[in-house]
Amino acid sequence: MLTHMKEYRKLLETLHPLEYKILPLLGRQNTLSGLVDVSGLSQVEVMRALQWLENKEIIRLKVECVELVSLDNNGKEYLKNGLPEKRFLKSIRAKPLGMDDIRKTARLENQELNACIGMLKSKAAIIIDNNKISITENGSKFIDKESLEEKFLNKLSKNDLDISKITPEERFAYDIFIKRKRIIKTTLVKERKAELTELGKKLSKMKIDRTGVIDSLTPGMLKTGKWKGNRFRRYDVKINVPNIYGGKKHFVNQAIDYVKKVWLEMGFTEMEGNLLQTSFWNFDTLFTAQDHPVREMQDTFFISNPKIGKLPNPGLVNSVKDMHEHGGDIGSSGWRCEWDKGEALLNVLRTHTTVLSVQTIANLKESDYPAKFFAVGKCFRNEAVDWSHLFELTQTEGIVIDPDANLRNLLGYLKEFFKKMGFPKARFRPAFFPYTEPSVEVDVYHPVRKTWVELGGAGIFRPEVVVPLLGKDVPVLAWGLGLERLISENFNINDIRDLYKNDLKQIREMKAWMR
Repeated sequence: MLTHMKEYRKLLETLHPLEYKILPLLGRQNTLSGLVDVSGLSQVEVMRALQWLENKEIIRLKVECVELVSLDNNGKEYLKNGLPEKRFLKSIRAKPLGMDDIRKTARLENQELNACIGMLKSKAAIIIDNNKISITENGSKFIDKESLEEKFLNKLSKNDLDISKITPEERFAYDIFIKRKRIIKTTLVKERKAELTELGKKLSKMKIDRTGVIDSLTPGMLKTGKWKGNRFRRYDVKINVPNIYGGKKHFVNQAIDYVKKVWLEMGFTEMEGNLLQTSFWNFDTLFTAQDHPVREMQDTFFISNPKIGKLPNPGLVNSVKDMHEHGGDIGSSGWRCEWDKGEALLNVLRTHTTVLSVQTIANLKESDYPAKFFAVGKCFRNEAVDWSHLFELTQTEGIVIDPDANLRNLLGYLKEFFKKMGFPKARFRPAFFPYTEPSVEVDVYHPVRKTWVELGGAGIFRPEVVVPLLGKDVPVLAWGLGLERLISENFNINDIRDLYKNDLKQIREMKAWMR
């Protein structure tokens, strides 16, 4: 027993002044609002004290839903100026009046006037004769007596009432008012209640001398030495502390920064460019036929203002035109159809970051390569949004321009990238893409799900793409990977839309990107 008493006193010595003030009150008051009234503390202070006491297992907090009734706008007005029926009767107390005179004298709306007539007739408080309304003896008594409705309004003016605890008379007034417009309103609120545990019951009966107890040590006390000879409140090392959410980048941006870091560490240079591109750069330079379905409105966001852009130097334009129409002079047959300059001028939101690759290649001189470039950026597709598709997505793009490059080098770069992204196993399957040959699709082995996941495509640019841009055929390794699918697994997200739903709770609690 003595050991228990020592432990109890130690626990009491950890209590904050707010807890000391609330603990003795819990025997006679257990609701948050009630404790605010009797303690003189603010609601925030009482709530903190209750939470701290609960953490120490001195109390148990319960949340109950309570339906409260309170005054609405008309109720506040009637409390100040009187109920419409009382004003009605007072206006005819001296002499009978017509309805228009009553309306003006009693300051009633048409709806209120009609309601008052029906109500007062049912109480035998008025008589209507020759379009004049006069008061009866019952009506005179009704004016002088405080009605149940008025008593109810007066009580509501002091405090909101728990609807489950109102008296039968108050219930009568409540039922009348609830049928009328904006006199009272009911609100469902959560009421917090505190219940002492067995430990709490014992502690609430104990007394402790707090004379000379210091709750916090200040620089001034250290400087002057006033802390000497005093007792300090015992520090509670077991107490729960609030979560602190420091400022940080959005978790998708964290992943993007890491992807950029990986490419830079592998010796690549970043490419940047506009979201708005002409169809020439977005499609034609990539040897995409002008009648290809991807260039239709259902797949691509075309811009109406400005509708058209500018083409680059005529030499490049003519090289691309020749390649489309008859394959230039590299032995290709091209698309065997007339190339339309008007189609090339149409502005689009870029459908891939590969547009940055062809623009970069077009600006290279022979002395600039071998060279390696990457991009991470937004691109846009006219897609129906669902769990696996977005109309705005992020793509990471890469190219290597090197006369000695080959497919084995391409696979090596991708394996190294995926290894740094947390996927040590990658495999490649033959595939077809319009502007690469050979082409491969890239799968990585998911270490948790134990299955292969498709993440993107890669290949070597066809001569039809490279020759108009560089003037000769040089191997260009190229790949494009959807970033959302690549990073979703790290954040345990199965619906790709959840990456961008901007839920504050999700953003605060999402784990940091770490590799």
